[in-house]
Amino acid sequence: MSRLLIIDDEPAIGWSLRELFVEEGHAVELSASVEEGLETCSRFMPDAMLLDVRLPGRDGLSALSDFKRIVPGAPVVVMTAFGDLETAVRAVTAGAFDYLVKPFTLESVSQVMGRALAEQALALAGQGRAAVPSQAEGGRQDLQLLGSSAAMQEVFKQISLVAPTELPVLITGETGTGKDVVARAIHAHSPRRAGPLVATSLAALAPSVIESELFGHVRAAFTGATADRAGLFELATGGTLFLDEIGEVPLDVQVKLLRTLETREVVRMGSATPRPVNVRVIAATHRDLAQAIETGAFREDLYHRLHVFPIHVPPLSARGDDVEILARHFLDRFTAHRRRASLAPEFLAAIRGRTWPGNVRELKHAIEYAAVVARGGLLQPEHLPAQPAAAAARQLARGPGMDDQRLVAAVRAWVDAALTHDGEAGGPLHSTLIDLVETTLVERVVDAAGGNRTAAAKLLGLDRATLRSKLSR
Repeated sequence: MSRLLIIDDEPAIGWSLRELFVEEGHAVELSASVEEGLETCSRFMPDAMLLDVRLPGRDGLSALSDFKRIVPGAPVVVMTAFGDLETAVRAVTAGAFDYLVKPFTLESVSQVMGRALAEQALALAGQGRAAVPSQAEGGRQDLQLLGSSAAMQEVFKQISLVAPTELPVLITGETGTGKDVVARAIHAHSPRRAGPLVATSLAALAPSVIESELFGHVRAAFTGATADRAGLFELATGGTLFLDEIGEVPLDVQVKLLRTLETREVVRMGSATPRPVNVRVIAATHRDLAQAIETGAFREDLYHRLHVFPIHVPPLSARGDDVEILARHFLDRFTAHRRRASLAPEFLAAIRGRTWPGNVRELKHAIEYAAVVARGGLLQPEHLPAQPAAAAARQLARGPGMDDQRLVAAVRAWVDAALTHDGEAGGPLHSTLIDLVETTLVERVVDAAGGNRTAAAKLLGLDRATLRSKLSR
């Protein structure tokens, strides 16, 4: 049994969490403010804490260091209903064990607290983790990484965890999702933020010049090399090198890239002299590198060297109400020095109904286009640019597509096999088929959401309680 302190001013949340942990065998105390929580610590000495950010009087994050000083070694799990990147970074920087965004499921908070108590037990046994270096407040930038969806909250959390480290990061996601913004956020919240952030898109370079761009060259290394030239690794020394579209690197350059990552040295083209570099590498790609490995287009050893800390940026279609948040942000930024414009409810409904295959980048351009067409007035659906033919076809078609046709054919074959020779079924076909399909659907979507049930419920169009009951069943 452990002693837990819950600091939250919402009585319903406090009651639910206390019932959950009491049922698990823990002793639980409730406080409704920072001041009350600090007083409770003086007599209760909790083994772990759940701390809300928005509290009456002093906010939870500003008091986190006080709790850590009064009860050293007690893991603190931060809770908030207003999650963003800045809050996530502040929480982790201040020493929070984890970061939960409301609304969360009781299962998720139970799992997080279980991990916190387990790691505390290891620490008490002399097997604790190394402390995470802290960051100064002054070096942060407004990186416009926005979103309140569960999928983006997970991205914020991952950024806050990996930014203070030196680990290589591999960012994956569809084109236009904002992988470059994630890379810049990691650099801006890292100990290297005072150093340079050097970024390049390898897809924009001819394969023949990628090696020279990355590693540099000496005079006469090739035709046209009239002087020594430093490569991007040397230019990024002391900072971060962001390699976008890493999947486009030719195989022969991949070998040299792997050697540089392992030795922290570069050899310019035409030279045999190694030069030391002190660089953190962040890579990004929209390609399936695992598939590229199978086809021989990407080296497996380089993949594992880059894939130390993966971050997947979700497509816009998986981000729910973030579409409206982003639309308002893009409109405000575009019209900052122009006549102010606003979004009609019909316009918001229209952008929620689109598929946005170009993701955040496509949405940004569409909002800017609509603002110009509306001439500073109220943005209506007719101000949106026309969708590309392929996207419009996907959006408007109500008949089955190729994948749907295969599904229909599979169902027909299943029904035919289930029917007896006299045309009667050997069992309750409807309930059997629904159970099979629903089980597969729910399990696959939860897996695709990385186990995040809130995100999975949004993708399925279900509320969390319904999803929880289906998973249990």
